[in-house]
Amino acid sequence: MAALGWLTPRRRSATARSVLAGEAAAEAGLKSTQEPHKTDTAAAAVAAVVPDFPVFGDARAAAFFDLDNTVMQGAAIFHFGRGLYKRKFFQRRELARFAWQQAWFRLAGVEDPEHMQDARDSALSIVKGHRVSELMSIGEEIYDEYMADRIWPGTRALAQAHLDAGQQVWLVTAAPVETATIIARRLGLTGALGTVAESVDGVYTGKLVGEPLHGPAKAEAVRALAAAEDFDLDRCAAYSDSHNDIPMLSLVGHPYAINPDAKLRKHARRLEWRLRDYRTGRKAAKVGIPAAAGVGALAGGTVAAVALHRRRR
Repeated sequence: MAALGWLTPRRRSATARSVLAGEAAAEAGLKSTQEPHKTDTAAAAVAAVVPDFPVFGDARAAAFFDLDNTVMQGAAIFHFGRGLYKRKFFQRRELARFAWQQAWFRLAGVEDPEHMQDARDSALSIVKGHRVSELMSIGEEIYDEYMADRIWPGTRALAQAHLDAGQQVWLVTAAPVETATIIARRLGLTGALGTVAESVDGVYTGKLVGEPLHGPAKAEAVRALAAAEDFDLDRCAAYSDSHNDIPMLSLVGHPYAINPDAKLRKHARRLEWRLRDYRTGRKAAKVGIPAAAGVGALAGGTVAAVALHRRRR
């Protein structure tokens, strides 16, 4: 897949591979929005309160949501892996190895190059030789089996508020763009930016375009999409749980820390970013929130999240 070549100037901190991954994600995401959407009506019904923010009718504003532990409980790629294992795409020992790699990445929060290379290679080896259309079809089934009931109601309400205001809403994730696109469609979102795996004639080659859409690469993807769609990043919002997404959060005028890890929580408090935590019954500290994102949406989402958690206990 050719990368977009007409983008705005980039920050020096972004590597060439990050830029390539970001541009490829933006191009793939824009293509996916041209396909028919299948909406998860049950998830869409969760959002009941439209807050004062975002501003209604501001077409140059958009919202960008991280996926893992921001929109969805847990890692989407792991849930997808469970579904592939169930369908005998790989053996138990490979599932255990894959799960360990994902757990290490999420818990350690470090980007050791050797470890990330190993995790990337194992994931790509699973899909190598399979058709893109096959994985997309299976992905729809896996969403229903493992992902649909893991959406955070509170975050879903925030996304719906942007949609109700007439704004585009995009997932931005290190998960494969195909998986991310399925989730975005089922939630009724505009589209998804995700890691792009190379394919030739509709068959995966086992290689990536650039690198995983992580850290600086996410920021490059958002920057590329903003250039393509004429968004004003100062009027846009971004939501994430991870300090690894600080580059993306720092791009926009309205950054939100959702279910934040310790480093992001500290960073958000220092910069007076908005905080939301749907993991427990407590309300997260509200830092510098002049009628933003809606107290009603926060309360409603928190109650719904607690009820969901109790049903599972």
